[in-house]
Amino acid sequence: MIFGASPNRATRVPDIPDDAIIEEKFLAATGPGGQNVNKVATAVQLRVDVFKLGLAPFAYQRLKELAGSKLTASGELLVTARRFRTQDANRADARERLAQLIADAHVRQAKRVKTKPSKAAKAKRVDEKKGRSAVKAGRGKVRVD
Repeated sequence: MIFGASPNRATRVPDIPDDAIIEEKFLAATGPGGQNVNKVATAVQLRVDVFKLGLAPFAYQRLKELAGSKLTASGELLVTARRFRTQDANRADARERLAQLIADAHVRQAKRVKTKPSKAAKAKRVDEKKGRSAVKAGRGKVRVD
């Protein structure tokens, strides 16, 4: 699998092993669908074992950050999809969102390089402050001696 190093570059979505998916449960959904929403369980909840995905340590750490409260203490990732009116569409949506989450976890963030201003830049800033101070000092009340 090839994963992009840049967040702007499109990444290839990784394959999800079948043994990683612990459970696929259908729930009663909310939202559009009229009476059908009350009768048919169309929302999908995927429960995935993160450890069986075989992620690299940096990707696992990033997945923990991205998933947030969707990741349980036992290492299970919960993905719920209820955007569509059919089970099949919601199942595909849940798997797609899971795959995208895993792909995003493989994108390495660029490390910040610390910089500091040069001596010339510091001197220029101090000189400008002194000049501005002189201008403001000249605005005081005029005293006649």
